Amino acid sequence: MKYFFLFILFLSSLNSFSQEDTRKLILAGIDAMYEKDYETSLELLTKAKSQAEENNNAENLFLAINNIGANYYSMLDYGEALDNYLEAYTIAIKSLDPSREMIVLNNIALLYSKDNNFEKAVEYFSEAYNLALKNEKPINQAIYAINLGDVYNKQGDLISAEKYLKEAHELVKENPRLLIESQLALANNYYLKREFTEAKRLSFNLIDQLTDKEFIEQKIETLLILSKIFLKENDYLKATEYAFKALNEEVNIENKIEIYIQLSSIYSNSLLFEKALTTKDSLLKFQNELHQIKNGRLYETNRVKFEIQNYQKELKAQHEKIAAQQKTFYTVLLSAFIIILLIGWALWNSYITNKQRKILHKRSEEILSLEIEKERTESLLLEKQLKEKETQLLLEQVQLKNEIESKNRKLSAKALFLTDRNKLVKSIIRELETSDNIKGQSILNDHIRNLKGLLRTDTELESFVTHFEEVNQGFLNNLRQKHTSLNSNDIRFISYLYMNLSLKEISSILNITPEACRKRKERVSKKLELTESNQLYNYLTSV
Repeated sequence: MKYFFLFILFLSSLNSFSQEDTRKLILAGIDAMYEKDYETSLELLTKAKSQAEENNNAENLFLAINNIGANYYSMLDYGEALDNYLEAYTIAIKSLDPSREMIVLNNIALLYSKDNNFEKAVEYFSEAYNLALKNEKPINQAIYAINLGDVYNKQGDLISAEKYLKEAHELVKENPRLLIESQLALANNYYLKREFTEAKRLSFNLIDQLTDKEFIEQKIETLLILSKIFLKENDYLKATEYAFKALNEEVNIENKIEIYIQLSSIYSNSLLFEKALTTKDSLLKFQNELHQIKNGRLYETNRVKFEIQNYQKELKAQHEKIAAQQKTFYTVLLSAFIIILLIGWALWNSYITNKQRKILHKRSEEILSLEIEKERTESLLLEKQLKEKETQLLLEQVQLKNEIESKNRKLSAKALFLTDRNKLVKSIIRELETSDNIKGQSILNDHIRNLKGLLRTDTELESFVTHFEEVNQGFLNNLRQKHTSLNSNDIRFISYLYMNLSLKEISSILNITPEACRKRKERVSKKLELTESNQLYNYLTSV
């Protein structure tokens, strides 16, 4: 059976690819495209497309086709790029969420804009913009608004361009990169409207921000805007300065052509015809160079297309090979099934032969199991008896503890009673001594002296510690052994604390003030080597 399941696993591996494998192919294809290795990129993305079609995965299929279109866009094959973008768009509107539809609409619009078909570009940018607005995607809305503003600038519809660019500017205030893009397009809009002061303000502000290498294209465009503004203002020196600043950046061939067109305009307007002619010569050279690059790209595109066709043929052949392998597999599987049936029949005969032996063995195991169960029951019974004894001991300990606590409460009550009695006696003595009626009455004076003597010679309070030791056997002995510096007054004070009497109650019993009682507690704590007096009760209960 183990091998049977392995066959099934092999079959499933022939028929399907995981979504993760397909996504890895797409990511690898995108990386190759960024490295300008278009042949490898298209090969990987075509394989990913085939796998996505087999798995009926619309998301991966969309990503593969959309990035195939991006490859052709980079290779300047706009017709092929448009075909792939439209195919991706069909998948997006049928099977995916609006975010994918927005992406491919934007790609199609950029393609039309690059081909100077501005009407189509506006149409597709507007569709993407409306989708972003409807689905509450402010960042996407801002991107498409910037693109619309840029296209309207190129069309000369400067009012519509300004409306979209100002809207984008409000949406991207927290996004530095998009904020730069919106400000750059807005500066170009102001230049085209001949609002040179505002255009210069925005451009100079941008120049201070465009210091990173990733913004090189935006910096060149900003410098050219400044050069164009100064040319319109007839400040040829400044116009030339900013054109050369743009030329000194890391410019590509298309940037160079744009800069040299600007320099030619500057020299022509400033009547420097010789320089204008030289610039025109350089411009022609760069235009020829661009033409050669485009021809080279066209050749490369055709070559890559040929390679992709060959790859698709190989892919088809591979699928045919897999189909043949599947046919072979099914034949092997059927043979294996017949063999398994024969083996099963042989095993059944063996089973019948050994059945009686297994029954005897089973009965022996049952007898052994009963013996083991008996031993386990006896063990559990013994364990139960031990637990009962342990519980009984715990109950006796709890009962003993409760008895000690009860006796301590009686001692506390007795001590408090004696304290209250002494207070009453003191109050009677004080009232009698202050009364005018007892003067000259010797019998009453004798009684007062007897009451005072009673307060001084009260043996019940003196015997309190003795009773406490009888109730809490060993506590005071342990305490005296640990702390030999404790005197009898300390022991008596500690006994009251141990019974959880408050300082106010103890001060009444000892006939001292609460402040004196608090100080005595601090002295006792120091003798017991405690850092804080509030730790005393916890320490005593742990002795």
